[in-house]
This record gives sequence, structure tokens and C-alpha cells, in this order.
Amino acid sequence: MSAPYLISKAIDPFFAMGVGIAAAVVRVNREEKEKGHSTQETLDALKRRTSKLFEKGGGVTLLGSKNG
Repeated sequence: MSAPYLISKAIDPFFAMGVGIAAAVVRVNREEKEKGHSTQETLDALKRRTSKLFEKGGGVTLLGSKNG
């Protein structure tokens, strides 16, 4: 009989999110290298994009309209 959880009922969702995020990072990094960008350039682009999410009043709501 297979185990119902890999680690535990509480930790499995976080483990799955970690694996998913890691897979996305590896994929994006590989695709950017194929385009000729270095890992540092990819990280700099990521920082620029994510900093816009956390600017005060500069974020976007879930519906896509600007915060007012």
C-alpha cells in the first residue's frame, strides 16, 4: 500500500510548492541561457520585475486594475 503523504499532511503542500518553484527557476534560467543571457542578467531582470510588485501604491490588484 502506498503512503498517503510524502512527508506529512502539513508539510507536503509546501514541499510541492518548493519543487514547482525550483522547476520554474531551472526552466527560465535554461531558456535565458539559450537566448545568450547570463544567470546574473536573468536574476537582475527578475529583481526589476518583482520590485514593481512591492512598490507602495504601484502594485496591481488581482483583477488587473491599478490600486488607487
